[in-house]
Amino acid sequence: MTISSTTLPRIGVLGGMGPLASAEFMVKLVQATPAQRDQDHFPTTLDSSPQIPDRPSFIDGNGPDPLPAMIEVIRRLEAAECALITMPCNTVHHWYDQLCAQTHLPIVHIADAVAARLRELAPHAQRVGILGARITCRLGIFSERLGPAWHWVYPTDDALRDMVMPAVAAVKAGELEKGRALFLAATQELLEQNLDAIVLACTEIPVVLSQSDIPLPIIDSTDALARLTVSVAQNLAQKNANG
Repeated sequence: MTISSTTLPRIGVLGGMGPLASAEFMVKLVQATPAQRDQDHFPTTLDSSPQIPDRPSFIDGNGPDPLPAMIEVIRRLEAAECALITMPCNTVHHWYDQLCAQTHLPIVHIADAVAARLRELAPHAQRVGILGARITCRLGIFSERLGPAWHWVYPTDDALRDMVMPAVAAVKAGELEKGRALFLAATQELLEQNLDAIVLACTEIPVVLSQSDIPLPIIDSTDALARLTVSVAQNLAQKNANG
């Protein structure tokens, strides 16, 4: 659906967690937009703030609370006259309700986006693997939001410690080949759990893995979030067009 550029809402991106994943999201946001020319794309403000305190460290009781810094980003996105907010980081959705309470703007939830793509790409899936960071798995970001619609299967504690978390750190450090090898190893272990589909539930993963690497339907949480963000923006644009 192409909307008149005069009615397009501005998308705000709470980013920087990590910076490369946010850049990857921006590409996918453009790719998800049904545009014929530059002017058909949504105006977008990316606030990439890598200095937001580490989320897992805080949850483990070893670092400062990242919530105040995230709220500061939301204030900047509000000041930029954004009409909605999206967050290309899975773990940050642990603070989703608290962030929603701090703004009148709608915030797109990554689990809702993944659910929509799961129903589209793997409509008969029952056992769904979650390949994500330790905190995302431990907190049940997806199960808490989506409930028992699917049977969620997580990496073992050993896989999270020895493969997934070192892979996340490698991608954040720009060591992409190392990160890819570790994510592939973790995926192989997860595939042994009789799955129907796998969610790439860390925005660092699709930087180095794609569907061609995995013999099951995959749901790229970054791509899913981009698609749902565009859909929400389109609905707002339609409302603007209708007055």
